[in-house]
Amino acid sequence: MKNIRNFCIIAHIDHGKSTLADRLLEFTKTVDKRKQKAQVLDSMDLERERGITIKSHAIQMDYELNGEKYTLNLIDTPGHVDFSYEVSRSIAACDGALLIVDASQGIEAQTISNLFMAIEHDLVIIPVLNKMDLPGAMPEEVKDEVVELLGCDRDEIIPASGKTGLGVDKILHAIVDRIPAPVGKPDAPLKALIFDSEFNSFRGIIAYFRVLDGELKKGQHVKFVNTGKDYLADEVGALKLDLDPRASVKAGDVGYIISGIKQAKEVKVGDTITDFAKPTTEIVTGFEDVKPMVFAGLYPVDTEEYEELRESMEKLQLNDASIIFEPESSAALGFGFRCGFLGMLHLEIIQERLEREFGLTVITTVPNVSYNAFGTDGSEIIVNNPTDLPSPDKMDYVEEPYIKASIISKSDYVGSIMSLCLDKRGELTNQIYLTQDRVELSFEMPMAEIVFDFYDRLKTISRGYASFDYSPSGYKVSKLVKMDILLNGKHVDALSAIIHKDNAFDLGKKICLKLKELIPKQQFEIAIQAGLGAKIIARETVSALRKDVTAKCYGGDISRKRKLLEKQKAGKKRMRQVGNVEIPQSAFMAVLKLND
Repeated sequence: MKNIRNFCIIAHIDHGKSTLADRLLEFTKTVDKRKQKAQVLDSMDLERERGITIKSHAIQMDYELNGEKYTLNLIDTPGHVDFSYEVSRSIAACDGALLIVDASQGIEAQTISNLFMAIEHDLVIIPVLNKMDLPGAMPEEVKDEVVELLGCDRDEIIPASGKTGLGVDKILHAIVDRIPAPVGKPDAPLKALIFDSEFNSFRGIIAYFRVLDGELKKGQHVKFVNTGKDYLADEVGALKLDLDPRASVKAGDVGYIISGIKQAKEVKVGDTITDFAKPTTEIVTGFEDVKPMVFAGLYPVDTEEYEELRESMEKLQLNDASIIFEPESSAALGFGFRCGFLGMLHLEIIQERLEREFGLTVITTVPNVSYNAFGTDGSEIIVNNPTDLPSPDKMDYVEEPYIKASIISKSDYVGSIMSLCLDKRGELTNQIYLTQDRVELSFEMPMAEIVFDFYDRLKTISRGYASFDYSPSGYKVSKLVKMDILLNGKHVDALSAIIHKDNAFDLGKKICLKLKELIPKQQFEIAIQAGLGAKIIARETVSALRKDVTAKCYGGDISRKRKLLEKQKAGKKRMRQVGNVEIPQSAFMAVLKLND
């Protein structure tokens, strides 16, 4: 055990951690030259295309220093705020972390939040200054920021470059010297923490774990504590680039188990694996419970694909335990699921993964957050869907979730960032100058305001420089109302939203105008209305397609033409009563991007 090191990499998005991980694998000869490619650990096409890490990946490296052989287990983590749950899982399975900071960009908001998470778990932090080869690198200024944040010595910061391979040997030395060996009792009953799992269509579910006490042998009768199920370990092994079967995985090490589990519900990330005959008395508590921030409905385009969508969601949940979903139905869209996501990027990625990995096209409803509504009779209702909100006469007040937002940007953009946040009902709580031209702004603002387009607009006004991170700060009472969209007097529940009363008129007008552009003309007139309860606050009309019924009249009395026009008018009226208006998928998505 003294020669094992378990560590993860934490950094802000696009600070070069996947590239640096490639160099570590190359230096330790873990990956064959023939299999070497950029972003080796990013296995999804989606990750390569976008240049971001979505899943945390684990891999084992063998390294020799001063004649001694060491086993290094690296768990790569994502950097985007929406995947912070993946980071918390990786941190729970490690003893140390490489903190990677871009020498040209300095410390960003997400770096700070991931770092605090690592410090809470008592991880040893090794600071690394990456991208030293860039002409825009500012090593001295960024070192000052790191020293101030960590309180470490300047000599402890390792200059490196994932592109050229500079400093990789020093990083490996530091991992062996500074990160402690895992502590555990090799003779105690088996106790292992599941930190990830994935679905393989041939072999069932593969669970990744870290052994804390005892050892897990091939053929052993094991029990999963949370679900209470027991299995035989058909295969156990280490995580090289491919799965590497072994006879056993000992205390302190990281590995995988295949036991022919086919049901997604039977494996929970964060569960404890123990021996069936001699179970451990302590259950591992690893990481925080996931808190979904954004709720949206996912519906299959074809209602017959409902069961297929359920199976696909279960398989995705294995691979990404932060999705939460439950069945729901909508009058406009049929049967589907109400899903909880960690943010808008998370929602986008899941939608794209359903399309690519399972060949399913889904309709997404307007995302919203979870509210607490209090009735006049003292009852409390958790509102995840606008249709659950009680009518105004039965409702006393509504609380909405607030967040603490931290934005780090260049000082040139402070004014425009402040006006954006104040537009979104935010309150400035703090402003700190990190250096002469870098500012950290802290805001308290409603979660609902950042759900749609806040992040995109922040990037636009700061020319890509601002970094954004947030954490939930509790609920506050707000003046919230439910806005309904009506087409020809019929409610479209998929387009209704809970909004602040002061913004209702502007938003209602914008949505009606947008729908007028997108809904195709019919044989009859379509009235698009936005309403609060029984009160209509905005209206637009899509005019009817008009067929010239008088074309066949040659001369004669005007009453002949009038008779035909009256007949047409009566037909259109009748058609309007029975005609259905088809809403295109683009209309659902366009409502989210009203400011474009």
